[in-house]
Amino acid sequence: MQVVNYGGTYMQARKAMLILHGKQAMNEDVRTAVHDLRDTGWALDVRVTWEGGDAQRLVKEALAAGYSHIVAGGGDGTLRDVAEAMGLAGTEASLVLLPLGTANDFAKAAGIALEPAQALALLNEPAQAVDLGQVGEQLFLNMATGGFGSQVTASTSEDLKKLMGAAAYVFTGLSRFSELEAASVELKGPDFHWQGELLALGIGNGRQAGGGQELCPDAVVDDGLLDVAILPKPQEVVGALRDLLAGDGLFIRTRLPWVEINSQQGLDINLDGEPLKADSLRFEARPQALRLHLPQGCPLLSHRG
Repeated sequence: MQVVNYGGTYMQARKAMLILHGKQAMNEDVRTAVHDLRDTGWALDVRVTWEGGDAQRLVKEALAAGYSHIVAGGGDGTLRDVAEAMGLAGTEASLVLLPLGTANDFAKAAGIALEPAQALALLNEPAQAVDLGQVGEQLFLNMATGGFGSQVTASTSEDLKKLMGAAAYVFTGLSRFSELEAASVELKGPDFHWQGELLALGIGNGRQAGGGQELCPDAVVDDGLLDVAILPKPQEVVGALRDLLAGDGLFIRTRLPWVEINSQQGLDINLDGEPLKADSLRFEARPQALRLHLPQGCPLLSHRG
C-alpha cells in the first residue's frame, strides 16, 4: 500500500474512515457499498456517531491514526461537522461526501450521486482544493441562511422530513406564511453596502439550502468568495413567500470575500442546521481550506474540467 508524507504526517494512500450518522447504522445499501469498495483494495473502516460532538472527535482520531481520506456519511449537518473539523485541523487528508440525509443540499448542487456505491466511488477521483466559509470560530462548507428562510429550515420537524422528504420544508413554509416578519439589517463588504428590511438572506459557498431552495445559484466553491443573496421585504408577503420558495424574483445578489451583518434586534442564522443568533456577525471566505472529492464536471467548480 502506498504511503504518502503530508508535511511530516504519514498517511496510507488508500486508507479511509467512514464517519456514519448513527441513524444510518443499519442501512443495507451502505453496508453493501462498503464491502464492494473494500473488494477493490480500499481499507475502509466505519465509525458511527451517537451524540453531538462525535463527528468532530472521530475526525481527530482518524487524522491521528494516519487516514488519508475521510467519508462523511449523513446529511448536511454531518457534512458540516466533518468539514469544519477537517478545516480547523488544517489537514491534507481529503473528504468524500456520502449523502444520506433528507435534503442533501450540498450533494445535489455538486452533482454527487445519492446512491451509496456511486458516492463512495468518488474516493477514486482526485481531490480538489475548495473554500470554506467562516463566521466567528465556526466553519461551513455549504450555506448560512437568515431571516424567514432559516426559521422554516429550523422549525421543520424530523417526523415531517421522514414523511415528506424535501417537500417538508415547502410545507412548513406555506403553513407559516402568516408569521413572515422582516428583519432590519445592515450589510457591509468591500465596495458593497445595503441597509433595509429583509425576509431572507443566503450567504453561500454552496448554492442551496432548506431542501432545495437555490438562494445562491451561481456560487462556486473554489473562487475565494462568498455569494450573498438578499430578499428585501416586498409589499405583498404571500408573493414574497412564493419568490422565496421559487428561488428567484426579487433577490439582490453580490459576491464578496467577507461581509459584516448588523441588526439591532438580532438576526437568526441557520448554518446547515446549526442555529446562531447575534446582533453582529462577520462572514468570510477561507480559500482552499479543504480537499474535497467531487464528480467530473461538478457545477460547483469554476473550472469543471
